[in-house]
Amino acid sequence: GPAASGKSSTAQWVAVDLGFRHVDSGALYRAATAAALRSGRPLAEWTPGFVVEQSSRVTLVPSETSFIPHLDGASVVEEIRSTEVTRTTPLVARMPEVRQWVNAQVRAVAQAHDVVCDGRDMGTAVFPDAELKVFLVADPWERARRRLTQRLSRAPSDEEIAEETDRLVQRDAAD
Repeated sequence: GPAASGKSSTAQWVAVDLGFRHVDSGALYRAATAAALRSGRPLAEWTPGFVVEQSSRVTLVPSETSFIPHLDGASVVEEIRSTEVTRTTPLVARMPEVRQWVNAQVRAVAQAHDVVCDGRDMGTAVFPDAELKVFLVADPWERARRRLTQRLSRAPSDEEIAEETDRLVQRDAAD
C-alpha cells in the first residue's frame, strides 16, 4: 500500500498474533539512507554503488517482535524517522541497486525465520509467489493525520494535515 496506509502497524499486529517477527522493508531503505548521510558525502555525489557500500554497515537484529535495523552495531530506530532521512529516502529508494539490496535482506530473513513482511513491493518484487498478499489503502487525509499524530505526539491542525496530505500525494505520484 501507499505511504502511511497502515502497512507497518498492521503487519506488526499480525506478526505478534501469529507469534512471528515483523520485517519492515521501508526501515531498511531508511537505514541505508542514514548510513549514506552519516558518511558526510554530499548528496549530489551519491551513486547507487556508494549507497549500497554504505548499506553494508546495516544489519537486521531480532527483537521480541521485530527485526530492528542497526547501523554500525547500534539501533537506528529513532534516527531513521528524522526529517533529513525521511526527506532523502525517496532518492535512495529509486536506485535499482539499493532496491535489490533491500529485497535480498528481506528474503534472507524470511528464509531463516517466520516473519510478516511489509513494504510497497513485497507482493510484486520480493515475494511474487506468496500465497497471501494484502494491499492496504487509506484516504490521503487520514494517512496524513495518522503520520503527523505519530511524528508530533499531538493532534495536528487542519493546516498541518493539508500540507502533509499534499506531500503524501506527491510522494505517491513519484513512487
